[in-house]
Amino acid sequence: MIDKGTPRTITLAFTGASGMPYGIRLLELLLAQDIRVYLLYSQVAQIVAQQEMQLALPSRSQDAERFFNDYFSVSKDLLKVFGREEWFAPVASGSNPADAMVVCPCTMGTLSAVASGLNQNLIERAADVMIKENRKLILVPREMPFSAIHLENMLRLARCGVTILPANPGFYHHPKNIQDIVDFVVARILDHLGVEHSLIPRWGEESN
Repeated sequence: MIDKGTPRTITLAFTGASGMPYGIRLLELLLAQDIRVYLLYSQVAQIVAQQEMQLALPSRSQDAERFFNDYFSVSKDLLKVFGREEWFAPVASGSNPADAMVVCPCTMGTLSAVASGLNQNLIERAADVMIKENRKLILVPREMPFSAIHLENMLRLARCGVTILPANPGFYHHPKNIQDIVDFVVARILDHLGVEHSLIPRWGEESN
């Protein structure tokens, strides 16, 4: 069930940082809520997906759509995958932006490029569109420690209204396995998107 305030179209980007399970789980839950997703991913993200999850993400957009439609058993109308240089994709223009965008996981290279206003690929351009159109943009870095350069770039983006949501799970929900840890971070992303979920008990609430 989608809340009235929930974004109906969300751009999701995977980049080459560690933490691909967060991005894949987020994609699964957005599609399960019947939210349309524009999916973008970098070449290095394909390598990370293979290394961390044994997922061979296709390079061609049409093949990727079929792959994820089968993987999650969802309608083909909900998911649209765009290549890194498909400049005619809706996400490339402020005249047709998504309601929100999440980069999960987000490399420091992508974060730096977005902070600098670079538009060298579709992921960077889509993020730039979100900022200039005053739409919700969430970056999920998975890095430690942060250098002064990383922190300065994050501060610059935060001052532009970008949400910096590091993949730092809490443990007050007493996770029993890796999936519980992944779900903690994904739950926080969904909260900031305004998407309802019951992944984890909220602070002060008893778990079922």
